[in-house]
Parts: sequence; C-alpha cells; structure tokens
Amino acid sequence: MMYDHDGRPVRTGRAGVNGTSLHYRTAGSGPAVVLLHGVPKTGYHWRHLLKRLTPHHTVVVPDLRGLGDSARPAGGYDSVTMSEDVAELMAHLGHERYAVAGEDWGAVIGYQLAARHRERVLALVFAEALFPGFGFEEHTALTPENVAGGMHLWHLGFYFQPDVPEMLISGHERELITYMIKNERTHPDSATPDAVEEYVRTYSMPGGIRAMLSIYRAMLVDAEQSRQAARRKLDLPVLALGGSAFIGERNESQLRLMAHDVTGHVFDAGHDLAEEVPDEMADVILPFLARTAPESTAAGTGPARSTA
Repeated sequence: MMYDHDGRPVRTGRAGVNGTSLHYRTAGSGPAVVLLHGVPKTGYHWRHLLKRLTPHHTVVVPDLRGLGDSARPAGGYDSVTMSEDVAELMAHLGHERYAVAGEDWGAVIGYQLAARHRERVLALVFAEALFPGFGFEEHTALTPENVAGGMHLWHLGFYFQPDVPEMLISGHERELITYMIKNERTHPDSATPDAVEEYVRTYSMPGGIRAMLSIYRAMLVDAEQSRQAARRKLDLPVLALGGSAFIGERNESQLRLMAHDVTGHVFDAGHDLAEEVPDEMADVILPFLARTAPESTAAGTGPARSTA
C-alpha cells in the first residue's frame, strides 16, 4: 500500500490505453506530475517521494507496460510505444499538461514522452539512466574501466539472448531481484523487505520476467528512437539527477545533447535515488517543479479520477 502526506491510501485504477491496460496509483492535488519507474521495480518504488509531492501536486504513478500489476502484452516494449502508453493514460485521467519524472528505464521513456508531446509536458526530471544509442552499449563491454567503476552492465547482453534467461531466472526471481537492487545501491538497506516482496510478487507472476526482458531486447530499436528524437532538442526545463556511485554526472552530460535547459545534481547514493535518498531528492525536485509549473494546468489541477 502507498500513502499520501496525510497517511491516506492512494487511489488506484486501471485504464485501457494504447492497446494495453495500465494499473496506476494517484494522490494529491495541484499541478500534475507523472512518475515512471525502472527495472526491476514497479510504481511502488516512488512510495517515499510521493508523500513529499502530494501536498503540492497531483501525482500519477503507473506501473509500466508489462510490469507491476499492468497487463503483459506480447509486444510494444520499445521506449516510444511505452511513452505513448503514458501519454494516453494522462489524457484519460484529464491531465492536459503535466511534468514527467522518470528513473532508469522510466527516464528513457519519460524523455520520449517529453520529445513526442512537447505541447503537454512542462518539465522533465531524468534520474539515473543511460540512453541506448548514446553510450549505454559501451558499458556492456568487459573492460578494466567498466569493472573498476562499477559500470560493467553484464546483464544487458545476457537479457538480450532469447529463451536462456527465462530458463535460468525462472524460480529464482527473488535472488535476481534482491541482488540487482542491493548491488546497485550505496545504501543497500534502503531495499526494504516490503519493497523486495512487492517486486518479487509482480515479477514472479506469469509473463513478469518475459516482459522485463522484452524491455532490454528492444534496446536496438530504442537506440534509433533516441537518435531520431535528439535531432530536435527539448526546449522545456530538464533536471538531471545522478547517484555518485553509479551514473552520476553522466546523466547531465547526456541530457545536454538532448535539451537546451539542463540543470544537474548528484547525490551521495547509488542507482535507486527515490528509495535511497527520497528526502534529499524531494528537496531538489520540488523547487524545480515549482519554477516550471504554470499557475493553472487546466484539468490537471485537481485530483485525477479513478476507474477502479
């Protein structure tokens, strides 16, 4: 369960969008912001940050296509398609204009959402992600630099291979998820038992690992999509956030290739900022969103309606 700043359970619902069905949570009031999680996580990743945002914002937290309690269709796991899922969800909920915050794969999807819906997205918070087509692939190489710096992303090549990962991971979802989310953090104890249980529950469901792997297997498509979108830089404000022990300042340097107005901040943390340093993250995000939010966001100023 996730709660707002007053301790009230968030509202939940499901929406049929873009040929699939997304499960989402929503709470708060004010200018809208949608939070996009990465892998191997779900919307539950944002539970701490949500409480800091709901006094000021209507917060929408979807489980991305194939993940969490959303549907697991056979295809559509490239970043453009997944960004269109979110665009349709926000329209369905009545939010005409909104900010986007994403982390890990959710940040790549959030970038595509901002690039494709420039008239709707007011600002982008991009946390701890590498763009396919702009350096992501280089970190799969077995080099002394990657290994010494903790950025040897060995799992990308493994996940890309069809069938074998499913065979080896099946029945060992807990071991894989626990290892991945603790190994990538400066503060591994921030991977609390409730979060681990939630992630294991959803990724162990039928199609959970297949959907996760499908996101990685779309990387070559994503790379071309990133290069296409980068031909026209974003004009909206961008906040690039990194963890010093993982992607760090590279978040900002990447985004400067993609956008004109970029501010960066690096935390004393690893890869999962919203669970490792949620209060510090909120202290940086809230002033950024306050500067970029209009006085009125039309339908997006009130609480989103639920279809639950």
